[in-house]
Amino acid sequence: MSTVTPARTTSGANASGPNALALALFWLGIQAVWGALLGISLQSRTIELAPGNAVLAYGRLATLGAATAAIVQIIVGLWSDARRRNGSRRIEFYLAGALGGAAALEFFYGARTFGGLTIAFVVLQASLNLAIGPYQAIIPDFVDRARLGRASSWMAALQSAGNALGALAASFIADARALGSALGALLLVTCAVTSAHAQGRPLRRAAQRGEPLRITRPFLDLFVSRALIYVGFYTLLGYLLFYVQGVLHAGALAHAREQTGILIVSFTLVGALGAWLAARPSDRLDKRIVASAGAAAFILALALLIGAGGLGAVVAATLVAGLGWGVFLVADWAIACRVLPPAAMAAAMGIWNLAIALPQIVAPALTTFVLQRLGITAGAGAPRLAFGLALAETLVGIAWLWRLPRAAIGD
Repeated sequence: MSTVTPARTTSGANASGPNALALALFWLGIQAVWGALLGISLQSRTIELAPGNAVLAYGRLATLGAATAAIVQIIVGLWSDARRRNGSRRIEFYLAGALGGAAALEFFYGARTFGGLTIAFVVLQASLNLAIGPYQAIIPDFVDRARLGRASSWMAALQSAGNALGALAASFIADARALGSALGALLLVTCAVTSAHAQGRPLRRAAQRGEPLRITRPFLDLFVSRALIYVGFYTLLGYLLFYVQGVLHAGALAHAREQTGILIVSFTLVGALGAWLAARPSDRLDKRIVASAGAAAFILALALLIGAGGLGAVVAATLVAGLGWGVFLVADWAIACRVLPPAAMAAAMGIWNLAIALPQIVAPALTTFVLQRLGITAGAGAPRLAFGLALAETLVGIAWLWRLPRAAIGD
């Protein structure tokens, strides 16, 4: 039976701190893949391969992929926590997920039928989530609690930067196979850098063997709040290309894809600024206030998008949304690192991350249901209605966050 030796663990007081950028860099590669797929490529490839029923086909494909992600994260989270208690740094999960993801990207962008696209997307979700669940425990594994806000800001900033890179690549790299290869290479390189740095760092603390994963009331409230907010986010992201086509009348699919990519890049770059602005407040203020400020800006932007009729107003709304989202992400990470149990962090993160995976199921499924019930499945009305749902979902989510007691999240 192996254990974590004293030389390899620390409470954070005696060892030099880890490089937060190096720990967070793998998030750049992962989020570049999602920035390309979830905002642009999944929709455009569905339009190419299922042109007669693209909106509904997209909803079903997105739902299947998210369901796969949810199942994999729970199983792998429990497995990686067991290995963590025996001294693992979880790096084996990062490497396996990155290798599988890079291979699946080649099949996704090379698919010639909608059935092939579906299989490739499911394999990609399974591979990346093999890494994501264990990887999301990297901050509490290595970073002292007093620096969680700043470390979380790196995760949020690189999430925004990765989404921007992916959206740019999906918008302007015309050759599908070249796009898949570029995303796969970025995924592998960032994984290698993070894995090498983590391998040489002391673990912050050893998990207690046998301590059970408990779903406390604060954990449950955090989960519900995050899930509702992410339903709003994925509704915005999933229907943005249809919004550009129906409201801005972008014309050809290639032009609509480029305009959507520019909007997503603008959103994510401003999101990195929001993450930077929120870093210190997340360490010093009530984190619920920081999260609420970010969500309020996101809600305002959705209202502007619903009423907008021209590109200028849409760009302005996108910038407001990105700034708010970056602020929210920092507070979201920091709260989770306080609330989730340290002895079962990857399993807890896997459950916590269901609040991202499940919204990827709920957002398209709920929106498709509402659009079908109201008979609005095309034109400008469909994406406007989708954004109205996103506004309501986000508003309820941030209100739910205030059920968390101040004592649960610390100062």
